[in-house]
Amino acid sequence: MTDKLKIGVLLSGSGTNLQAIIDAAEEGLPVDIVQVVSSRPDAYGIERAKTAGIPVLVLNRALYADVQAADAMIVDALKAAEAEYVVMAGYMRMVTNVLLDAYPNRVLNLHPALLPSFKGAHAIQDAFDYGVKVTGVTVHFANEEYDKGPIVAQRPVEVFEDDTVDTLEERIHAVEHVLYPEVLGLIAEGRVEVTAEGKVRIHE
Repeated sequence: MTDKLKIGVLLSGSGTNLQAIIDAAEEGLPVDIVQVVSSRPDAYGIERAKTAGIPVLVLNRALYADVQAADAMIVDALKAAEAEYVVMAGYMRMVTNVLLDAYPNRVLNLHPALLPSFKGAHAIQDAFDYGVKVTGVTVHFANEEYDKGPIVAQRPVEVFEDDTVDTLEERIHAVEHVLYPEVLGLIAEGRVEVTAEGKVRIHE
């Protein structure tokens, strides 16, 4: 039996991807969420974590005045919880080297577009405004550059002629909720490797 992968989840908002991972774990995904960190005290994801019995570290704007000190607090909490990987799930803060160095090639990020296209916080709106026919979801390892780092998995989402931003966003989130647990399953099975060239290889 595969040992459960211990993860910490960072979030800033409603926590729907956290919930997707919680649900998948209950259905057999070999993942144990040992710590949740919220960058905002009003994030609904805090309630999702508490309902699931997961410890939560809640930060606020004042604590982020020194971003490296904030990341050091996060690392301390993650290490104390014995988290092996860090999973950013709607976390709207740029992580620093304090966190990245503590978890090299073990900080996952989810982006609602097919990187390297449409980086940034408004990826769904930007893709919609550009008029692309296909966008999607990317799971990648975070590094020092925003929305850049070794890509683990991508999944396309077709843009329909009658789509609005809201309907497109809804379908993208539905794909996120499937793809993120799938990637965590691959990692838990030891099938994900970051090569010396900085690319991800998925082993059979």
